[in-house]
Amino acid sequence: MSMYAARMHGLKQPLQIDEVPIPEPGPEEVLVKVRATGMCRSDYQLIDGYFPIDLTFPYIPGHEVAGQVERLGADVPASAGLAVGDLVVVYPAWGDGTCRQCREGNEQLCTGSGGWIGFGPPGGFAEYVNVPSRHLIRIDPDAGMEPEYLAPLVDAGLTPYRGMKRLRAAGRLTPGRTVAVSGIGGLGAYGVQYARLLGGGATVVAFARDDAKLALARENGADHAINTRGKTPDQVRAELAELTGRGEIDAALDCSGASQSLELNAALLAAEGTLVSVGLMGDSAEFPVFPFVSGERTFSGSFWGNHNDLTEVLAYAGQGRVKHTVTPISLSDINDKLDELGRGHVIGRVVVVFD
Repeated sequence: MSMYAARMHGLKQPLQIDEVPIPEPGPEEVLVKVRATGMCRSDYQLIDGYFPIDLTFPYIPGHEVAGQVERLGADVPASAGLAVGDLVVVYPAWGDGTCRQCREGNEQLCTGSGGWIGFGPPGGFAEYVNVPSRHLIRIDPDAGMEPEYLAPLVDAGLTPYRGMKRLRAAGRLTPGRTVAVSGIGGLGAYGVQYARLLGGGATVVAFARDDAKLALARENGADHAINTRGKTPDQVRAELAELTGRGEIDAALDCSGASQSLELNAALLAAEGTLVSVGLMGDSAEFPVFPFVSGERTFSGSFWGNHNDLTEVLAYAGQGRVKHTVTPISLSDINDKLDELGRGHVIGRVVVVFD
């Protein structure tokens, strides 16, 4: 039996659609028939060589996966609660289960021999994929959630959620404060919604360099939107003051990670403010030390999310409290859309949908 898969045959090369054997599940694995796989800018970056990861080619990327149980390995326990035909999403961080981070429940931060589907273990740009049973989350069929909307939640929907939780835990999301979400791409479109859901009455402002993306931010709950293209921090500060009555922000969720975006947020950060970055577009950024020290400002990274974070995101989505902006495509269109991702021309999430 064979399947079609989009495979890397080297860095900086287009994916090739190959016919390959359907993998056999190991004793504790589940063979998942992929129904939908989200396309992330990190997929483009993986192909472009951004990540310091050793891959064996040919390799199947794709880390935002939703599908159905096709076959259970011989040793998959009944306690997994899985049966053939179940709709599932794949929790993407496959920690080794033994390092301190894994034991704390943060497998996405594994410092041992773990990895992430689509960045080591074969990913979901294929009609079938093997997944350890403990990394599958069964979806209630009565919840009415379709695979093309479920798949983006495991990264685009998960990553900004954890970042926004960090801002809430820091006490920066309260009435009278302002939270900014920068970079309204796949992550930022969800990030604006979490700023509204978790913001405790804080004013939500979206920063982006594209008016169409800012329009989406408004649709998703932003009180204000500012196009930052070509503007200095002082110009953005003046526009922010005109819109909100204050020229500073108390919390920022940076969903791009580009140096210009991070530096803008840092320049606008109020005393005791917190900047959390979840984006990975850049390599470095420069902040002046004195304002951070003297104002007790905080910069923090936030990476992906843990299993419990994902179940919370799925619960919000199941309650109809999360909106999706999805463009479905076929596997044959994957290279064209990867190019668009690399140029920043995608609004929302592109999702490869399998019949």
